[in-house]
Amino acid sequence: MNYELHPLCTLFPRVTGAEFAALVTDIRDNGLRQPIVLHDGMILDGGNRYRACIEAGIEPSFVEFGGGNLVSFVLSANLHRRHMSAAQQAAIVASAQNWAEAQSVGRPKKSAPESTFLDTTEKRAAQSGASVATQRRADAVAKADPELAAKVAHGVVSLPRAVEQVAPQLASRKASPAPEPAPEPANDADTGQSINELIAEIQKENEQLHARLKAMEADDTKAELHKALLQRDHAVRQQSEAMDKAHRSLDREKWSKRQLMRCGKAVGEDDPDKIAPAVEAFVRLYRKAA
Repeated sequence: MNYELHPLCTLFPRVTGAEFAALVTDIRDNGLRQPIVLHDGMILDGGNRYRACIEAGIEPSFVEFGGGNLVSFVLSANLHRRHMSAAQQAAIVASAQNWAEAQSVGRPKKSAPESTFLDTTEKRAAQSGASVATQRRADAVAKADPELAAKVAHGVVSLPRAVEQVAPQLASRKASPAPEPAPEPANDADTGQSINELIAEIQKENEQLHARLKAMEADDTKAELHKALLQRDHAVRQQSEAMDKAHRSLDREKWSKRQLMRCGKAVGEDDPDKIAPAVEAFVRLYRKAA
């Protein structure tokens, strides 16, 4: 039987490349240590382990979700044990809250506790580890375009670029009055002040950019503007490449550690600092016996 991923499980980027290959090897050699969690016939936690079991030819073991807050469980199990940027984590938390709110539509408030778990910007920022400003931007993207928020969560699109894409939509939404406008919330929750502040901030940034552009055109310095934009794009690419390099380095380090522990297991030593001497002693003993 093939299991699909629960919507909350799909919020997280999939493990690929060397890290996934190491996971497959570990499960093939040592079995599945942590069972896969199911809920409503879908994988709530353990999607990567499930794929690795299939790849390794190992029969996966399953447990049913034990109850409680789904969003809290999934975020605590996955959010901070993976190597993601603050913007990715903010997008995941924002998307998780959107899912929780969707589940509460049409239900009495007491029967839908999921939506109250992260019902303010501050709570979501505390959960994601991002700044309130970053979380506010991620919230706006998730509300305006859930698919785009998923791309931010998976590291495919940067959060600043996503904000640029949804800015016209947010501005249009603010400009079009609702049939029965609700009172402005006093706190910094989802639907009021945070969105308006974000829109105002984006508009201010756009006005500053246009003013700079006009000034440069008046001074006939378009070439300088073009150069500045190229420098900005280059800096963004350098930052992205540096993050990718750091992730690859960390993947190699984790793989090396797994190989070291495998060697230690073969000679009966589990202290990483003592594995190399133990292997050398084993080789000397083997050569002497031969």
